[in-house]
Amino acid sequence: MASISERENREIEAANASGNTPVVLVHGLWLLPSSWANWADFFQQAGYAPLTPDWPDDPETVEAARANPDVFAKKTLKQVADHTAGIIQALEKRPVVMGHSTGGLVAQMLAGWGLAAVTVAIDPGVFRGVLPLPVSVLRGVGPFLLDPRTRGRAITLTFHQFTYGWANALDEREARELYETFHVAGSGIALVQMGNANLNPWTEAKANTANPHRGPLLIIDGEKDHTVPWAIANAAYKRQRHNSAVTEIVKMPNRGHSLTIDHGWREVAQTALDFVNRFVRAGRPETPPVPPSPRDRMSAKERR
Repeated sequence: MASISERENREIEAANASGNTPVVLVHGLWLLPSSWANWADFFQQAGYAPLTPDWPDDPETVEAARANPDVFAKKTLKQVADHTAGIIQALEKRPVVMGHSTGGLVAQMLAGWGLAAVTVAIDPGVFRGVLPLPVSVLRGVGPFLLDPRTRGRAITLTFHQFTYGWANALDEREARELYETFHVAGSGIALVQMGNANLNPWTEAKANTANPHRGPLLIIDGEKDHTVPWAIANAAYKRQRHNSAVTEIVKMPNRGHSLTIDHGWREVAQTALDFVNRFVRAGRPETPPVPPSPRDRMSAKERR
């Protein structure tokens, strides 16, 4: 597991010193932690302590990421989840965990490990048991999943691919602005792990939806999302709703996969905040994180 960076340590120290409930914001494929800057300010102003963890070896800037895209290759879901879990274990309060896209899957993995007080999964990636595979997904990422070389590569989207998968609900000017500002390469193996989650019994793309310590969970999905269409988000909700904790889902009208970084990000953030405030601000006693069981944290190779 990658060590905690100086930047991440500063965020941990600030969160612990503040006494406020931490909000851990987990980014997904094709973005960096800096993509959460507006959200971090928003939740800090709302009285929370935001943290924006890296994926292991994330470059500090978009410019550095574009100069060395291969650094993103071979980053697995478990590596990301384990690294984020390490940050959570360093916090003095059990945090709210939010994630977008692949980060939304990681957020649900961490919730299933008992590490989240409240979880918000936005346009969340597929985990084992989520079966729908809409045409838009096949068109958007299908070519990558069919290419056996994807597992070992860092994948960069063309502007055309980004527009279809992320910015289809935006005009071309904003789509271009987001692409130039935020887009970086993403881990091919993480994409494949989600793509074959229902074919590989040892997949790392799995969430323990039955853990009674999971806590409240909100799934948010964009109505026009081509990358994680409503059918996928709703299937995840149906898997999660059997948990004893509160489980809800919200559809954001006329929004695509870029909903956390585009002009309408604040509406999504407010939806997440309203949900979190129902539980964290209601004065419910906090409980310490429940460490994941050794089997939950084992890699597929270790279980063979």
